[in-house]
Amino acid sequence: MIPAPLTSLESLRDAFTIGLGRLLAEGAGIGAFVLALANASYDPALRTDLDRPLRRRFQALARDCAEALAAGHQPAGPTDDVAVFTRLMESGLDALAPCRRRAVGPWEAQLNPLRALRPARAAGRPPAGLHVPFDPAGFHFNRPFLRQEAFWAGRLGGIDAELLYNKFPFVDRHAILVPERERCQPQYLTERHHCWAWALMERLAETLPGVGLGYNSLGAYASVNHLHFQLFVRTQPLPVALPDWRHNGGPDPYPADCERHTDSRIAWQRLAELQASEGSFNLIYRPGQLYCLPRRRQGDYPLPAWCVGQAWYELAGGVIVFNAEDFEALDAAQIASALAQTRLAPGSG
Repeated sequence: MIPAPLTSLESLRDAFTIGLGRLLAEGAGIGAFVLALANASYDPALRTDLDRPLRRRFQALARDCAEALAAGHQPAGPTDDVAVFTRLMESGLDALAPCRRRAVGPWEAQLNPLRALRPARAAGRPPAGLHVPFDPAGFHFNRPFLRQEAFWAGRLGGIDAELLYNKFPFVDRHAILVPERERCQPQYLTERHHCWAWALMERLAETLPGVGLGYNSLGAYASVNHLHFQLFVRTQPLPVALPDWRHNGGPDPYPADCERHTDSRIAWQRLAELQASEGSFNLIYRPGQLYCLPRRRQGDYPLPAWCVGQAWYELAGGVIVFNAEDFEALDAAQIASALAQTRLAPGSG
């Protein structure tokens, strides 16, 4: 049985809105407030629905935070979230512009000001390898303060799973899907979880048109070393899924290395090969297919000044920028050139 939040687009949208509203009404701390604000800043309908509770909670938290700082104390909340909140206090809530989007040739760009405040975590430094043991002292989804950021938990596709809000979303209905959270598995794909993700996409296609899962390996801008996928639902296909690209049967070469698999077993053989050779990759699971993007490891090549990282969304043809000048100036050739930077040397993939 498909669980309630995933039975329809309306159910998933309601789960987002009701859950975020409940967080604010129940006296959300700084971390939960940042989460609610980021989701509302990305989604105009959410911003309208949550505007009043967001403002009330911001005023209360800002007062408490100012009192703590004046007394020489660290405000209550996770360090990363307190840093984001104190920057919001300096600028004021009304200075935070909503997310803007535009098409750039076959690509898409978004100006996402609040995501600019997001801590880099593991995505900010090259990893020691593709398989790094789970670190109970690091950032992971078992942290107690993240329990309030989960909006559903239960059996999904035959295993225990949990859905958490993405604290800094960049796609519609953006959630973190964590299978078997308490087993503390690192961000390293197994055949079992690959087959689970593949089957889950085929099952959810019946209730959530446009559903997909993103996955970043270590070295491909994964920011948390705790096994997870990123669930999303889009009304428009990602740029990587457009029919003109050669991997989709069209005439045009894609700027990044991209493979499209329609057989789960063959896809796993390829993923196992990449992992055995310590090859980093990004994945986009869609019903009945997988886009696999083998790539150069983060830190092994220079990024353009406007580019803050290249994870699954960027390799799928999306661009996130943090200032209006870059957003307005970007052209299709620049985006294609940045994608081409991720290509592996011949014979290395």
